Amino acid sequence: MSIVLDGTPASEGMSTGRVFRLEWGVPVVPHRSIHDGEAEAEIERFHEARRWAAEQLRETKKLTEGRSGTVEARIFDPQLLMLEDPEVVDGTARYIRENRLSAERAFELRILELRSMWSRTAQPMVLDRLNDLEDLMIRVLHRLLGQNDPTDLASLDHDVIVVAPNLTPSLIVQLDPERVVGVATDQGTRTAHWAMLARSLDLPAVVGLGDVFARSVEGQDAILDGRVGRIVLDPEPAERAGFDRRRKRISDWEGEIATVAAMESVTLDGQYVELRANLDLPDEAPEATAHGASGVGLFRTEFLVVGRAAMPGEEEQYEAYRAVAEAFPRGAVCIRTFDLGGDKFPMFLHMPQEENPFLGWRAIRVCLDEPELFRAQLRALLRATAHGDVRLMLPLVNDVDEVRRVRSMLEEESARLTRAGIRYNAGYKLGVMIETPAAALDAAELARYSDFFSIGTNDLVQYTLAVDRTNTRLAPLYNPFHPSIVRQLHQVARVGRAAGIEVSVCGELAANPLGAFLMLGLDITALSVAWPSLPEIKKVVRDVRMEDARAAARRALAAPTSQDVVRCLVEGIGDAVDLKAFAGRWSLSLPG
Repeated sequence: MSIVLDGTPASEGMSTGRVFRLEWGVPVVPHRSIHDGEAEAEIERFHEARRWAAEQLRETKKLTEGRSGTVEARIFDPQLLMLEDPEVVDGTARYIRENRLSAERAFELRILELRSMWSRTAQPMVLDRLNDLEDLMIRVLHRLLGQNDPTDLASLDHDVIVVAPNLTPSLIVQLDPERVVGVATDQGTRTAHWAMLARSLDLPAVVGLGDVFARSVEGQDAILDGRVGRIVLDPEPAERAGFDRRRKRISDWEGEIATVAAMESVTLDGQYVELRANLDLPDEAPEATAHGASGVGLFRTEFLVVGRAAMPGEEEQYEAYRAVAEAFPRGAVCIRTFDLGGDKFPMFLHMPQEENPFLGWRAIRVCLDEPELFRAQLRALLRATAHGDVRLMLPLVNDVDEVRRVRSMLEEESARLTRAGIRYNAGYKLGVMIETPAAALDAAELARYSDFFSIGTNDLVQYTLAVDRTNTRLAPLYNPFHPSIVRQLHQVARVGRAAGIEVSVCGELAANPLGAFLMLGLDITALSVAWPSLPEIKKVVRDVRMEDARAAARRALAAPTSQDVVRCLVEGIGDAVDLKAFAGRWSLSLPG
């Protein structure tokens, strides 16, 4: 019997292969004492292993630069810094001298001590740092103990799906792309360093599966779906057939990408719909263009700070923003200011221990409290406006005072640029993301201070329904078609029209065919989705009528339950879109 496990999609793509269980763990270190006269030799042996590990990381960083770019390669900087950190180096040497321990035993104890100190908070970015620390621990100990590399896949003669408790950036880069066709892990988040690398390498990945490592068997057949966030172990014939049909469908779509990308994004009754891309990295801009994006609806800027030991400079940020702006010379590029906190915290910021970080110090709150970090970003963004229709977008805004404070800072930084003779577009646009019920309810006031709205449905659903969207146990409760969500979308759209400002949607709901149909029915005609989904959504747009969407949306607004909302939309879309093709991806309970 097959085993189906659902987690979090981390990198798009579908694959089949045999399970390769990667036991990348800390080796058992025997206790060994040394004589007084051996201390310096042991310390030198530790330094040799440390230098070897640093050289391996530098080679991995160089490989990453070649395969994914310089931005992704910076992920390894924190580990290189750790290998020079006095807390690690001097602490290990002290244990060798004072406790007469072997190099491997002293290093293990020192790292365990640091892990204990750092793990007193469960902040996800601290967990990323612990992940980096464990990676170093394993590498140095393998060197000191003379053990073989467990990631060596040279003897394999078949495609494999790597299954592990967790992974690290250096492991992802080392995996042989000729053999590894997917990755599945017990732990991890979509924003983990290694998950970002997997996306840049086009390696399908699913994280947060809970116990896939324990439940998998070496060599068993598996299906991995990085779009849905699912792995099937020992799939049944019917599951294989369904996978093959879906992969063929996606392959057919991919074969039509160039054709679809060139088509107009217009409904059957002539309504133009702006289709933009969500980007994690600047290097994704060419792919988005090739998939038909007219612009960028959400450019996440956290790549500039995640895993970094030092604050990014203004110039580095400016070049990144400029590169994306120049990739879309005729389209809007909405750049979100740092959405830090929650599951994204840079190493250079003091991280408060919080019971619920997603309801704590994050997003616009962090930026306003850290003016040195925020002002550098605002200056870089202002400078980028000289190279296209660059729009500034503020995350997790709840109060008009937050927008006022940002506008005041922008005026001050604009004046500085003017005095310095540095170009920028004085007519830049500043918008806010509607991600909480508070923002949706206060949309009329926020519209007075905003040039546009962008609805982030991922967080809006999470905060409205009090459901953690990363909690797989609560997945059935995370329902974007809940009547309260539909009514908030309607409220924000209506306020935006009355104020004469654009309302767009950049959450995952926009990439759902029924969700896109609902948005059109609410007269939201600017959608932003992950770039691989652009051709699919453009097809949906081209196959429906606005009059049908509006009629379905009116019925959905009066629907008492989520099931009734879905039924209204399904009946409204009719045979225009083959919803069964999407049902597995979106877990749609289609009536009938």
